[in-house]
Amino acid sequence: MLNDPTFSPAFGQADLTNCERELIHLAGSIQPHGVLLVVRRTDGVIVQASDNVALWLGVAHDQLLGCSLDVLGGSLARRVAELADTLVTDELTAFHCDIGGAGTNAWSVFEGMAHLGQSDTVIVELESAESDTESIDEEAQALLAASVRRFSEALSIAALSDAVVQSVRDLTGYDRVMVYRFDDEGHGEIVAEAREAKLESLLGHRYPATDIPQRARELYVRNRVRVLVDAGYNPAAVLPRCAPDTGEELDMSSCHLRSMSPLHIQYLRNMGVTATLVVSLVREGKLWGLIACHHYSPRHIRYAQRAAVDLLAEVVSTRIAAIENYVRTQVDVLVRSLELRLIEATSTEGDWRLALVRNPRTLLQPLDASGAALFHEGELLTVGDVPSTAELRALSRWVAGEMRQSLFSCASIARVYPPLASLTPVVCGVLAIELSSSGQDFLMWFRREQSATIVWAGDPAKPFVDNDPLTLSPRRSFAAWSEIVRGTGASWSRADLALARAIGTTLRDVILQTQAVSLLIAQHQLDQFRGAVETSDEPVLVANAQGRVLFQSVAFAALFNTSPPRVRTLDEMCALFVVPAQVREVVGNLIRERDAWRGEWQLRAGAGQTVALGVRADAIPGAGGSVLGYIIIFTDLTDTKRTEAARRHLEQSLSEAGRAGIGRDPSMPLRREPDEVVGAILANASVAAMELTDTAASMPVATLIEELEASATRAAALYGKLRAFTREH
Repeated sequence: MLNDPTFSPAFGQADLTNCERELIHLAGSIQPHGVLLVVRRTDGVIVQASDNVALWLGVAHDQLLGCSLDVLGGSLARRVAELADTLVTDELTAFHCDIGGAGTNAWSVFEGMAHLGQSDTVIVELESAESDTESIDEEAQALLAASVRRFSEALSIAALSDAVVQSVRDLTGYDRVMVYRFDDEGHGEIVAEAREAKLESLLGHRYPATDIPQRARELYVRNRVRVLVDAGYNPAAVLPRCAPDTGEELDMSSCHLRSMSPLHIQYLRNMGVTATLVVSLVREGKLWGLIACHHYSPRHIRYAQRAAVDLLAEVVSTRIAAIENYVRTQVDVLVRSLELRLIEATSTEGDWRLALVRNPRTLLQPLDASGAALFHEGELLTVGDVPSTAELRALSRWVAGEMRQSLFSCASIARVYPPLASLTPVVCGVLAIELSSSGQDFLMWFRREQSATIVWAGDPAKPFVDNDPLTLSPRRSFAAWSEIVRGTGASWSRADLALARAIGTTLRDVILQTQAVSLLIAQHQLDQFRGAVETSDEPVLVANAQGRVLFQSVAFAALFNTSPPRVRTLDEMCALFVVPAQVREVVGNLIRERDAWRGEWQLRAGAGQTVALGVRADAIPGAGGSVLGYIIIFTDLTDTKRTEAARRHLEQSLSEAGRAGIGRDPSMPLRREPDEVVGAILANASVAAMELTDTAASMPVATLIEELEASATRAAALYGKLRAFTREH
């Protein structure tokens, strides 16, 4: 049973052979610095409670179950009733309340957190609010605003991470604050650190993916702020463990006080860590990394500080997306220069391929490659250091089956596909782009072996001590352990992938144009090239010198919602658009003056709908100054228009948010005119929106902008809640 891959051990019953599947959301207990109550939403009756209620609330556990919240006195029952209809499952709502009165042993003032539980219940978590003063004052508010501005100005992940650790440490006072980033294999690396001078640095240390089980990673996405006050705590059990009405175990996924896995607690103890604050950095719905705070004595922070750090993490996530999706102007210049050079070679030499490989430096240097190979129409051209022709053919056959969205990359061919390990002396890493739908045309870049020394926090091959699987314990040594990695090249960065995609797009356009020209030059070659043009993603019309349409691609017909018309001439084509006169003027200039044209037309797509199309119209020169014909390539701008609309909507939302002036209520004690935090949040979102580009994005830019707007809105809402919470206090 212990080794059964389908077995999920109960909370506290896992060992290192199955901790990946531990039911950590069914903890059944809490950290004892607070109390937890589960009440029916309909009548406020308490059905479950942590067994430490007598200590904090002054009422014995057995006397509390089955009673209404009213039995505790004070404002708790009223506050929960006021919030009950607005609560959701995955978001905690904070509130202040008081409990009991004079003569009781209970604390009288509490901070509460409430969210919707199972079977129409409300989960209420309470922490004493009398031991400290409210922790967010005007000085902390200024720090928040300054932090957001610093994050917005960061131009790299390294600079952003350095700003994050310093800001969070200044705000929370933890002994050590780190930014912990996950790689594609799930391993984590500490990329920034701020710490007490007496502590040994952990910067650059890596932690194996097994240190954070997948189920814990999923909870980090749902519950983005987790606090451990004292690793030496004795948990307070939630009793009864199962709900009396349904028999269900309490799902504590969103509970702030939820007990942590005993394995995780032992892991921290082995590191010498007593208290932690961990905040998730989420990008595109996935866990990008963590802000991890360590303290070497017990430490408790109040809701206001937790909310402030959550707000900063939301801003940081927005900035990470902007930085990682940013494609520098030099990339556009490089790709445009490449396009012009290839088009010129096609016209003068009849073959763009030689121009691509003629100057190895211009092809290899932008991607820091040691060699490259072009597979096109059965031919192979190479530059730099490459394997033999037979090995390259074998590599292309393997890569063809690994393509995802016309791109494939890996840093170690030998590790991913051992049958090609013999390539290692010459080639370790490969980045390939697909140039056609045939599955046989590629441009590949190669990188040599690059021996690297990776510093792990302890030996990753020895993640535990003891040989008995029943007594396995997380490793006790976190001393720097160096591993020399061989048989791998430098990893391909997001910027590398973005550049490769851009070059691939240009090459596919050039290939399409070359094939269209070939249709005009030699009619007998039409059958050879028709398949490639027909299966192109780009809608295209090809006309002869008299303006008679010789060919229209399937993609052009797909632009219409109804049965597509058969276009016989360029003049007939003009009638398909919303403003035929404008199109006729362009076509006339194209025929008379041979003026190439780039612009936008609105197509009548049928069913009362129109489609915005980007247009690229070219006259193809022939011998002796004649014209062979004309090529018009269309690009569906629907996504681009959606992106523009999303940008306008974002700008309008930011403008409205700015005019609304969150936090300008004169009755608020933290009033600042104008509000620096809101201004910084809005400015950060605006800058991030400007830096998002189609080329580098892993999803449509419109979706990213909408996500950015939601993120900015959430950040502003978090700040609003924080301010409202502070005002209430």
